[in-house]
Amino acid sequence: MLKGLAGLAVLLPFGIKSCDGPPADVALGQLMRERVLLTATANELITDLPIAEGSAVKAGDVLVHLDDSLQQAQVAVAQAQLAEAEADLERMRTGARPEEFAIAEARVEGARAVYQEAQASYERNARLVETGTVTAARLDEVVAQRNSALAELTSAEQSLQELRIGARAEDIRIAEAHVTAAEAQVTAERTRLDNLTIRASRDGLLDSLPWNRGERVPLGSPVAVLLTGDRPYARIYVPEAARARLAIGDAVSISLDGDSAVYQGTLRWISNEPAFTPYYALNQEQRSRLVYPAEVALPQAAAELPAGLPVSAHLP
Repeated sequence: MLKGLAGLAVLLPFGIKSCDGPPADVALGQLMRERVLLTATANELITDLPIAEGSAVKAGDVLVHLDDSLQQAQVAVAQAQLAEAEADLERMRTGARPEEFAIAEARVEGARAVYQEAQASYERNARLVETGTVTAARLDEVVAQRNSALAELTSAEQSLQELRIGARAEDIRIAEAHVTAAEAQVTAERTRLDNLTIRASRDGLLDSLPWNRGERVPLGSPVAVLLTGDRPYARIYVPEAARARLAIGDAVSISLDGDSAVYQGTLRWISNEPAFTPYYALNQEQRSRLVYPAEVALPQAAAELPAGLPVSAHLP
């Protein structure tokens, strides 16, 4: 993951003692393991750290709990919206209840009675206008009342007819789409809730818990660091003089201080960029101090070696 890092800091741990550069057949480095950074999925407080640093963990083990009270509320809101959408869809599919039909029919009868009265009033006043008993203005008022009553009756009849026919196919599809959207929202909110529980993504060793219980972590900040893989690998720095003769797959012997064993590894990666900057406009003496980051895969016999130990790599 850190292959791209380069610079003078890389060289300091290995104690370059002179300007002549390291021997061309030896590369210095250290044992490393793959690091997995697990980051905070929300800007929340840490409520629990159930596993101690240095413990072996399995994929799926809970490492960090973030406060989920706000997200629990978001899930509840999404579930309520889903229930509302489902109820609306069910109402459209099943149609109106008998009580709703009764109410609509009663509204039609009431509107019809009002209209009939308005029509009778119009007929009486029309005859009176002919005899001069009422004015034309009064007749105009009666006509307006009759027309309004007719409109109310028509509206009530149309509402009753709509109940009898039921919901249109387009309305049902819209309601189904609302249910689908609400279901997706519930799934999304539950996923956000689950993500507030940080779990190990791989088997490994819990190397670090950078935050303490009760601290608020920013979104995206590392909250747990895992060391993974069944064995370490050697991160070495190849002298410039040896770079041209090395290729992926070459055998490399790895030795450690205080350990008489020699581990036969395989070169699995070597950088094309030197780790000494600036790399341009260097004379021959300066070029001899260039090093190239590389990685050596180690055999199963090295599985128990801890990360961080300095190593010497004997190059072919």
